[in-house]
Amino acid sequence: MRIDNLQYANWSEKVFRQMRAGGLDAVHVTIAYHETFRETVLQIERWNRYFEEYSDLICHAKTAADVEAARAAGRTAIIFGAQNPSPIEDDIGLVEILHTLGLRFMQLSYNNQSLLATGCYEAEDPGLTRMGRAVIAEMNRVGMVIDMSHSADRSTIEAAEVSNRPIAITHANPHEWHPARRNKSDPVIRAVVAGGGMLGFSLYPHHLAGGSACTLTDFCEMIARAADRYGIAHLGLGSDLCQDQPDSVVEWMRVGRWTKAMDYGEGSAAAPGFPPMPDWFQDNRDFDNIATGLTATGMETAEVDAIMGGNWHRFYAESFGPASG
Repeated sequence: MRIDNLQYANWSEKVFRQMRAGGLDAVHVTIAYHETFRETVLQIERWNRYFEEYSDLICHAKTAADVEAARAAGRTAIIFGAQNPSPIEDDIGLVEILHTLGLRFMQLSYNNQSLLATGCYEAEDPGLTRMGRAVIAEMNRVGMVIDMSHSADRSTIEAAEVSNRPIAITHANPHEWHPARRNKSDPVIRAVVAGGGMLGFSLYPHHLAGGSACTLTDFCEMIARAADRYGIAHLGLGSDLCQDQPDSVVEWMRVGRWTKAMDYGEGSAAAPGFPPMPDWFQDNRDFDNIATGLTATGMETAEVDAIMGGNWHRFYAESFGPASG
C-alpha cells in the first residue's frame, strides 16, 4: 500500500497519470483552504467531473475498503480534506453534511486563529475555543479526522487530549530537525502519537532542513530517528506536493480573504512563490526514491512499507467510520 496523505497539485490528466506511475494507491487532496461551504461543494462537483473523465486513473474513496478496491482496480483513490474549518462556517451541523459528501480530514485552523483553534502564526495561543471542543466531538462522532498541521502548540496538545479518537498532523516535520514555524515540537508530536495519532512527513521545501537542497539521505535519516523516538506505527508521508500551481495559488493559500496585504508565511518577500522541490522528489513518480532511501537507513521491508502507506491505510480503517458505542 502506497499513500500520500496530503497534496494540493494543479490537477490534470498528467498528474493523475504520474500518480499511477508512482504506484499511489491513495492521495489525500485538499479541496478547501478558505472556501465557504458553497465553494467547497463546487470543488466536490469539480472532482466528480474528474472521477467521470479519468475513471481509469482515479476514483473517490470514503473508506479504507474503497482504497483497497481502487488498488485492486489499478486506480488511485482520492480522499477529500480541508485545510481550514471555513467550509463549516459557523454551523456545526455542516460537519456531518460534509462527511456525507466525502470530507475525511479537516484542520481546525490554518496559520491564523479560527473559530475553533489557534494557528501557528499567531503571537498567542489560548488553545481550543468552546466551539472547537464541540466540533471535535462532532468530528469524532461522524468519523472525520482532526488535522492540526497548521495549528499552534497548545491548541494541538489540547485537541489530542479532548478528542476521543486519534488525531493527525498530516504534513509537517520535527521542529528540532528544521525549526520552521510550521514544523512540530517534540511535546506536540508526543501528544498526538500518545493517543494513537499520525504524523505525515512533509516534502515542502520550507519544511526541510536545507530547503530545496535537502538530501534524500538527510530526509530519510530524519524519519528513521523519528521512528526510534515515536514508534514506526505512527508515521507516514504527507508530501504537501503543490505541483504545477501558479504563484497566485500561493497567495490564496496564505492570504485568502483575511488581509489586503501579502503574507509571505515561511517564504520571503524575495521569493514569494512555490520553492523548487528537491531533485529527488519532483512529482508522484519519485516515491520509489523515498522507499529506497528508507531502506538505506537500515529499515526492514515491513517498516518501509508501513511508512510508505500501510500506517495511513490502517488509520483510515480506524478513523473514517462513525464512532462505535
